Amino acid sequence: MPASIYDIPCNTITGEETTLEQYRDKVVLIVNTASKCGFTPQYKGLEALHQKYSDQGLVVLGFPCNQFKQQEPGGDEEIASFCELNFGVTFPLFAKLDVNGSSTHPLYEQLKSAAPGLLGSKRVKWNFTKFLVAPGGASVERFSPATNPSQMERAIKKLLPGN
Repeated sequence: MPASIYDIPCNTITGEETTLEQYRDKVVLIVNTASKCGFTPQYKGLEALHQKYSDQGLVVLGFPCNQFKQQEPGGDEEIASFCELNFGVTFPLFAKLDVNGSSTHPLYEQLKSAAPGLLGSKRVKWNFTKFLVAPGGASVERFSPATNPSQMERAIKKLLPGN
């Protein structure tokens, strides 16, 4: 298992292999997304957070997932286009992955271990579960799908440099 989330290989939505190393010194908000979910309008709030705080050290990272009632059926190109056209998404998107089960992506294995859910559950319950990672991975906090992105501002600001 990689030493940290920053060492885990993942693919961008355009198919390039990368890691999260470039975000090591940032506050990172990782979200499993879906285009056909009741929470899909949260893309707008996630983009607002990205626009408001990216200059101060926040990066939002979207990881599409089709494990919840097949609410992300499209391919990576279709997902990228949908996000840009419908919500003006400019934050980085990654290739579709699994967040639960035997094919869980190693990134989500680490996130779920670092920040278990209600009653210690490791399972991601639904689309738009959010993981807020402090710079260097010092801490990870989990937020439910029902948490509106704007409700996370206080937690984000506490982690930004100078706060």
